[in-house]
Amino acid sequence: MRIYLFSFNKRIALIVLFACISILANAQDDTKLINRIPADTINQKMNMDAIFNRPFLGFNKLPIAIGGYIEANTVYAATDGVSEGLHFQMRRMTLFFSSTIAKKIKFISEIEFEDGTEEINIETALVDIEFHPLINARGGILLNPIGAFNQNHDGPRWDFIDRPIAMTEIIPSTLSNIGFGFHGKYFYQNWTLGYETYLTNGFDDHLILNERDHTSFKEAKENTDKFSKSNSGLPMFTGKIGIRNRKVGELGLSYLTGVYNQWKIDGLEIDAKRSASLVAVDFSTSLLNNRINLTGELVKGIIELPLNYVQNYGTSQFGAYCDIVGTLLNRSLLSWDSAKLNVGLRFDYADFNRDKFMHTEQKIYDETWAITPSIAFRPVGTAVIRFNYKYLQARDLVGNRPSKTGIIQLGISSYF
Repeated sequence: MRIYLFSFNKRIALIVLFACISILANAQDDTKLINRIPADTINQKMNMDAIFNRPFLGFNKLPIAIGGYIEANTVYAATDGVSEGLHFQMRRMTLFFSSTIAKKIKFISEIEFEDGTEEINIETALVDIEFHPLINARGGILLNPIGAFNQNHDGPRWDFIDRPIAMTEIIPSTLSNIGFGFHGKYFYQNWTLGYETYLTNGFDDHLILNERDHTSFKEAKENTDKFSKSNSGLPMFTGKIGIRNRKVGELGLSYLTGVYNQWKIDGLEIDAKRSASLVAVDFSTSLLNNRINLTGELVKGIIELPLNYVQNYGTSQFGAYCDIVGTLLNRSLLSWDSAKLNVGLRFDYADFNRDKFMHTEQKIYDETWAITPSIAFRPVGTAVIRFNYKYLQARDLVGNRPSKTGIIQLGISSYF
């Protein structure tokens, strides 16, 4: 495994080196940029546009535009008074590549390096073909449009270092799969209506066969074969409808469902089909001329379990988060024309088992909640220095006294 990973890393490094050499070679003839998006990437279009609404760089003689972002931070955490000390983390470095293949035919990809090179993932590699603004065909490795955060997850967009608990543990962001489908938008005055609908490969049996001893969508997405075959032999469906008003904000409703277990081998049925589903509602709005921004999401998970399965594994999960971010300062500072100082507050909640104990009818807990104040300085809209303090409580299945964790983080994230 280590030999394979080293070989893979070398291939990636050679590809990146070749791309850089190509850019420099072209730049010697003409260094004029033909595609640059310097706008504040927090104030984006609809969430479904997030993968294209990024700052890319291109050159006149190069048919491909490139970009990316980094996330690095320090962390000091203590649980019930016990700490492992101060650590530095290289959370992510991500590379984007995009190209207009022909008129109304676009390509985009995203390669992510997590925790240095501990994980290397292709998160996106897709082709869009536009027949009409309402009808666009999409195929390849795509982000399942469940909720909003899964598509709009880039680190520099957020004033909070950690991703929301429910959006990583229940909706296992970043969730991407190989598949095909359609998306489109309809415009009317200040209103935009958008939809997405895809069939992709789905989850696998790690949803309930995992070391966590509870139902885990996060474990189910780690299927190493998901880009080549579906564990159940059946496609997973993901659909979303979103509506946005330029003066009010955006509201989205999404649904994901599919059979996760291997129910047939060599044409013989060995088990009943069992499905797993997610339903999500997301919203975002701004107040006081964009000086206060609210973003949030709710998700419910519904899982079919085998008969007589132990009750550690829930048939229902629920999670939510809400961010409130206010701008205290927005002015020219040093050499930056529009620097911002933001303060924010995030509320996190995740209940991994909403069932009741069979014989006593008592509530099963297995839940976590957290509150995170933040201070963030943005010299430009595409870069942020952020300081967070997270206070988190987690309860076990029977609701014993919760563990209490305090986390202090200082980090930087920037597009490039």
